[in-house]
Amino acid sequence: MRTFVLPRRRAFAVTAAGLTAMAFATASAAEESAAYVVDVSDVTVKVGEPAVMLATLRVRDGYRILSAYNNRVIRLSSYDDGIVFEQDMVPAKVEDRALVFPVGLRATKPGTHPINGLLRVGYIHGTDEMAMVSMRLIANVTATE
Repeated sequence: MRTFVLPRRRAFAVTAAGLTAMAFATASAAEESAAYVVDVSDVTVKVGEPAVMLATLRVRDGYRILSAYNNRVIRLSSYDDGIVFEQDMVPAKVEDRALVFPVGLRATKPGTHPINGLLRVGYIHGTDEMAMVSMRLIANVTATE
């Protein structure tokens, strides 16, 4: 059996990388935020007909929406290319302390089509905390004939 001894700097780098990976995995597993709640509706539509999927982000008490930020959904895609999106980028509408993202789409073939995108939003907490965050938008569109 061979034993390898890493130089001190390298051992620190390996340890730091390991801790970073563990912190990321823990944060990813706990998707719930203290600042907001996201609700995305699955959609059922006939092939070829337009539909709108709503994604809503509501801020929790003590937080408010950073309305000057370009709150939006980007990078929309369909797992199997069964969905076409009206826009590449969907801006948010502010309604009752919430951001509403009306994602226009159309199904091109029947079946259940997983879709995803990336929400980019900003929020404010108190007087000294401002954050711009990204989170996944995941939903299903079921298309019938």
